[in-house]
Amino acid sequence: MPKLKTRKAAAKRFRATGTGKIVRRKAFKNHLLQHKSANKKRNMSKMAVVDERDADNIRLMLPYL
Repeated sequence: MPKLKTRKAAAKRFRATGTGKIVRRKAFKNHLLQHKSANKKRNMSKMAVVDERDADNIRLMLPYL
């Protein structure tokens, strides 16, 4: 069997936890931050677990995750 290729765009955006869940970065923390509260910005810095409906699709993009 040939080696499976990893989708590099997905590899930069997702990673797996120790239990096998896929986590992602939260949106809206790139720019226009001056009007957002510190609490909102702090919560956007945390990782979020990918929804289970999307996880199978991401696992196909990342075969060695």
